[in-house]
Amino acid sequence: MSEGASIRLRPLLALRLALREMRGGLKGFYIFLACIALGTAAIAGVNSLSQSITATIASQGRELLAGDIRFELNNRVATAEERAFLDGLGPVSVSSGLRSMARLPDGSNQALVELKAVDAAYPLYGKLESQPDQPLSDLLAQQGDGFGAVAAPLLLDRLGISVGDEILLGNARIRISGTIVREPDALSDGFGFAPRLMVSAEALDASGLVQTGSLVEHGYKVKISDPARVAAVRTDAETRFPSAGWSIRTSSNAAPSLTANITRFSQFLTLVGLTALIVGGVGVANAVRAYLDQKRSVIATFKCLGAPASLVAMIYLAQILLIALIGIAIGLVLGALIPFVAAQFLADLLPISTEFRLYPGALGIAALFGVLTALAFAILPLGRARGIPATALFRQQGFDPSGFPAWPYLIGALACLGALAGLAIFTAYDRYISLVFLGAIAFAFIVLRAVSLLISWLARRAPRVSSPALRLAIGNIHRPGALTPSVVLSLGLGLALLVTLALIDGNLRRELTGSMAERAPNFFFVDIQGSEIEGFRTLLEGAMPDGKVIEVPMLRGRIIAFNGEDVNARNVPPSGQWVLRGDRGITYAKNKPENSTLAEGSWWAPDYSGEPLVSFSAEEARELGLKIGDMVTVNVLGRNITARIANFRNVEWESLSINFVMVFSPNTFAGAPHAWLATVIDPGATPQEEATVLKAVTNAYPTITSVRVKDALDIVNALLGQLATAIRAAAAVALVASVLVLAGALAAGNRARIHDAVVLKTLGATRATLIRAFSYEYIILGLATAVFALFAGGVSAWFVVSRIMKLPSSFLPDVAVATVVIALVMTVGIGLAGTWRVLGQKAAPVLREL
Repeated sequence: MSEGASIRLRPLLALRLALREMRGGLKGFYIFLACIALGTAAIAGVNSLSQSITATIASQGRELLAGDIRFELNNRVATAEERAFLDGLGPVSVSSGLRSMARLPDGSNQALVELKAVDAAYPLYGKLESQPDQPLSDLLAQQGDGFGAVAAPLLLDRLGISVGDEILLGNARIRISGTIVREPDALSDGFGFAPRLMVSAEALDASGLVQTGSLVEHGYKVKISDPARVAAVRTDAETRFPSAGWSIRTSSNAAPSLTANITRFSQFLTLVGLTALIVGGVGVANAVRAYLDQKRSVIATFKCLGAPASLVAMIYLAQILLIALIGIAIGLVLGALIPFVAAQFLADLLPISTEFRLYPGALGIAALFGVLTALAFAILPLGRARGIPATALFRQQGFDPSGFPAWPYLIGALACLGALAGLAIFTAYDRYISLVFLGAIAFAFIVLRAVSLLISWLARRAPRVSSPALRLAIGNIHRPGALTPSVVLSLGLGLALLVTLALIDGNLRRELTGSMAERAPNFFFVDIQGSEIEGFRTLLEGAMPDGKVIEVPMLRGRIIAFNGEDVNARNVPPSGQWVLRGDRGITYAKNKPENSTLAEGSWWAPDYSGEPLVSFSAEEARELGLKIGDMVTVNVLGRNITARIANFRNVEWESLSINFVMVFSPNTFAGAPHAWLATVIDPGATPQEEATVLKAVTNAYPTITSVRVKDALDIVNALLGQLATAIRAAAAVALVASVLVLAGALAAGNRARIHDAVVLKTLGATRATLIRAFSYEYIILGLATAVFALFAGGVSAWFVVSRIMKLPSSFLPDVAVATVVIALVMTVGIGLAGTWRVLGQKAAPVLREL
């Protein structure tokens, strides 16, 4: 047979020999399997769950939107021409949404509500489920001088009422005729800080809540007979009414905010899952090394019989790939089940299908991550084994991990790592975050390697100690083939991730319940009419004499163009897209707001009367690519207004005081109808005093909406708690991967450990002495790893909290203590569990091999 034919047949021969050798089972590869399966399952499950939610939103878009297309107008109703256009498209349902105060008739209690007024056509798709189960028209019907309403059960609990009782809404008397079980278009309406109260359009008119400048959203939902016309209808509406200022949403994108948030959160959890997979990659390398160590005699025999090194490498590469595929298959099965299991718990909160479905795209990406990880971390130990001659394999106790394999193996490992990084970036929603994440992981690997070298260096130069056990432990840390690099690397990443997430969660909770709550205003008051502002101010001065009242004019506007270019055509990073999504609160002012500082440009004179000018938030301007002198066009009350950027401001969003992205010069909105927004700040006010103020304002001015900031912070804190549960579960996956890797590192070093233990016991060492020595070794390594995790996690959390979230960041001692305890328990506990079997080995079989 020619040499060329032999080379062509070599892969087939390698596969046949690999399969033959695997008949003995997968002993030595269980940790390999677990690491690959765990990381693959995490990535597959997170992405499958995300696709399940987004697919359900897309498939149930009509029900979630309660229409085929929705036209939303803020602070105004459609003109006669606009309404005629909408009526010509098909059946139209009109709903109005705003925040208001519901109060008891005797004025003894009140609560903030998310008010929704609907007409007789609501909903065009889907069904409002209520208790009792009656037609919505009957539940909302007028009876005498009052109107029916359905409410979220939470509102009844807050007001201490039940179905059949009456409340006051503005100037209208409302009777609670039922409770809401399921609202079909709740998700498309967005997140609310208060319980829902649904009334008829006639009840809203009678309440007197909608006045000049009131913050109210009017939604016109249209049912179109031919769904294929929806895109054309949207284009036609934008062309015929370019200055309407309405936000148009179709059933294919019924809940854009929810979809975007699900995508962002799934990316974050995917990166955490990728961390688990990369941590597991270290376990893969350890498992491959341990497996090849067990196969020393087989490899030596192959080489002595004339098998070329390339054939030996092919044999074990084939085995590694086959076993990796088994682990990936297990991970894919688990990942595919995650959406089905999650649906049982999330079906009442999110639009998620309860039927079992496969998401090939998500599973395929997870499988590719698994294959690349297995190859990236298995190639190097395989390359080292390939280069060792047969005689050395017979003489040595194991593979020397030092040195580099041949350059083809290095290039192969680097190519797999590059492909892994490229896949993570390509599939990311925010590629900048992915780049930062991958850079941090690469830096962590380098630092952890440096930490292990430093520990070994310090152990090598440590002074001689009198305790034999401690002296033996120090020697184990720096001897050839020591576990130091594997233990530090395996635990370092998992613990650092755990510390990072714990510190972020702790800082956010402390900020929301502590410093932010102390700096924040006591109340926000919305929809204050110009005729009410003087009396409102007088009432607050009497009810809260030590409070500081701040009032600003308030309008709503949507940014539609920069320098004449449609904002939809602008490439905006995800972090800045919120500014362009829907309407923004805007104001005008003679003087610079007191809670902001100029970053660039100059403020206009108090009596300025030239072209319209605008002050833009500096951070958001950078994200949008704006500069001083650019033109900004906003649609306010159906009119397009263009202003030139005069300056940028540094805004303290975390203060929760009155802040705006855009502040215009006063002449921009001269004569425009608007309401007022006010805050009152009194750090010394007690809950009883705040309750008194809330009651006084609500009873005196029933159309003013009062928002108690502490209540809003409590809602956000509860939401963060739910998110933190998911984040901690994801971090636990990475920590479990670290445990597996640590166990793999111990398995990889078992041969050398057995040899050392037998020789020492032969020389007179007792089991107690060896146990103390190993305990000291694991305690030293655990403490060193904990120190790194605290440092790396602290820096990472500081960057996220202070640089991304723009909040104060501090180190939390309780997290530090918990990290040290976890590190010691894991290293000492798992280390001793793995060592116990080593200490029980009989000496004779081992000594015969020396």
